[in-house]
Amino acid sequence: MKRRHFLRQAARTMALGGVCQLPPAIRSALAIEAGGDTGTLQDVAHIVVLTQENRSFDHYFGSLKGVRGFSDRFSVPLPGVGPSRLRTVWQQARTDGKPGTLQPFHLDTRANFALMRAEGTPHTWPDAQQAWAEGRLDQWTQAKGQHALGYFTQADLPFHYALADAFTVCDAYHCSFQGGTSPNRLFLWTGSNDPHGLGNGPATFNDLSSFETQAGRESYSWTTYPQRLQAAGISWQVYQDINDNFDDNPLAYFKEFRDAHAGVAGSSAELRARACSTRSLEQLKADVLAGQLPQVSWIVAGELDSEHPGPSSPAQGADFTARVLEALTARPEVWSRTVLILNFDENDGYFDHMPPPAVPSWLSAGADGSRALRAGDSTVDTHGEYHEKLLAYRSTAADRSLLHRPYGLGPRVPMLVISPWSRGGWVNSQVFDHTSVIRFMERRFGVMEPNISAWRRAVCGDLTSALDFRRRSRPAALKLPPTAALAARARALPGRSMPVAPVQSAPPRQTPGTRRSRALPYQFHVHCNCQAQPQTVRLEFINVGTATAVFHVYDRLHLDQLPRRYTVEPGKTLTGDWLLADASGDYDLWLLGPNGFHRHFTGQLSRLGPHSNPEVEISYDPARGELVARLDNRTDVACTLELSANAYFGRGLVRYRLAAGAQAVQRWNIRSSGCWYDFSLRWREQDAFVRRFAGRMETGADSISDPAVGA
Repeated sequence: MKRRHFLRQAARTMALGGVCQLPPAIRSALAIEAGGDTGTLQDVAHIVVLTQENRSFDHYFGSLKGVRGFSDRFSVPLPGVGPSRLRTVWQQARTDGKPGTLQPFHLDTRANFALMRAEGTPHTWPDAQQAWAEGRLDQWTQAKGQHALGYFTQADLPFHYALADAFTVCDAYHCSFQGGTSPNRLFLWTGSNDPHGLGNGPATFNDLSSFETQAGRESYSWTTYPQRLQAAGISWQVYQDINDNFDDNPLAYFKEFRDAHAGVAGSSAELRARACSTRSLEQLKADVLAGQLPQVSWIVAGELDSEHPGPSSPAQGADFTARVLEALTARPEVWSRTVLILNFDENDGYFDHMPPPAVPSWLSAGADGSRALRAGDSTVDTHGEYHEKLLAYRSTAADRSLLHRPYGLGPRVPMLVISPWSRGGWVNSQVFDHTSVIRFMERRFGVMEPNISAWRRAVCGDLTSALDFRRRSRPAALKLPPTAALAARARALPGRSMPVAPVQSAPPRQTPGTRRSRALPYQFHVHCNCQAQPQTVRLEFINVGTATAVFHVYDRLHLDQLPRRYTVEPGKTLTGDWLLADASGDYDLWLLGPNGFHRHFTGQLSRLGPHSNPEVEISYDPARGELVARLDNRTDVACTLELSANAYFGRGLVRYRLAAGAQAVQRWNIRSSGCWYDFSLRWREQDAFVRRFAGRMETGADSISDPAVGA
């Protein structure tokens, strides 16, 4: 397509009402239509990855409209404090001696601009494991500090929120590893942290952080993804200031790149030019203007632009991102075939409420280190996802205590897909991690990365669902101040600021409203079956979708126990049994899955006597847009069952009087809610008996985000 066409199209798009109120970088990116002529992924000619530092999703986007943020109704349960039996993950323990619990609190930069450069938090392998607590998420303040619960809003991050409203935000994108920068960037650039120690790993700390060799610490030697691209003839480049890249180029940890940087005889001059030298944003822009942007590019910011808490800030990072966009849109033909991925390497220690998908934790280990029993199960091979090998200089008692722990996934981090195929203010809620970026490159250029584990390949998507090659969306009208002045003001601050937690803690607020939401490959069911002798509750996990899912199950009567995690592939089924030891026969199982999928099963088996209990099984009819509930009275006496809507459809009640062994079917058309649902079944003859079902039925078509979030 001719340059004249792009310029004419840009002029027409920019003339749309209100778009000229956007900052120039976003305005330019929105104005350019998609290029290519196949209407497929092959139209993407350039993939650019900008990975910033140390922010969690809730810390940045918990208050953003239409994402799974502060108004998430189904969150991790925690043991109660004082007379309360239960609290939620939003209510963390205070460590300052003040009464009550601490909830996420606003870092209001309008009232105190010094908070723009708020102090960072602990973020290493041991304290990340403590905060995660193998899925309990109840040690955040003890491990990270109370200021880890601080968050920003749109008023503090106008540029980031404008990007989310203009393009696509991913609200289920997780860092790869429970820990710091280096291991997470290794997953992003190589697909692995070398769990078996075949290349001088595993990497669990920032042990190697520059091109300089360090005594007693061998350079890594496994193959990186840039090397695989080069072997396949795919052009690539690292854009950085070699003298100030904040040690965020992980290729510096590998022997071949270290030799190239040092000019060792026989080393690769091409590796030196592509990864071990300075190539600035000015040169990025020059490459764009010359039509020489590589097929794959990584951009590494300097310390002051990195967004890292302390030396940098959200304002400085926003200005750097704006300059990247200005460079990439300098030639419309190039941007029309470019995807920019803006993500963050890890969460620092900042709080995020979502339990990361992970392999099941081990419940027991023998004296010889052998493992016997897991909290959950997986139909996918979990090889390489546990910490099984200690390095000589990482073998203290504290290091040994973390053997057999899952490596990840880690907490959610901000992630934006910025391209002509992702415009329109969408949310994508498929589970991704850093290896998803490599898999996106795999899909486009056909260069496979064998370092990625089978479990990650199954659980984490390849980012293609965040792009739409079928149609073109027009930009929205938004207001936003420029980035340079705010960044200069942040740089002028005298130093870091330590946020102080409020004395009176209040729930954080999320902006109400929905946003357009991409179709997802998820479709699954969880059925509950009970038996009186022995007193057992069985959950059956059935995956009838096209993507693997991880389910978290919390026993709310025994929250001191590890939650169970079940990984289920498409077309497969797993079962999990809870053998009740309490004489009361009470059970209370709380289940969380992808994109707000929730099931809640409560009851009291000791009251069943010789009888069984009724059950309900939920299924979907996407063609009709209907949710189908099949009620089954499995007892030998008549019973009364009541179905009621908890959200979306008012508070209507449907009552059934079923004879012994009788069944009934109830159907609801749920199209009006974007196919979101939330219903409960109650058994009048047993008050403790409740079955709750919530989530979104996937139809293969795009929809809206959860209307109940932020409501």
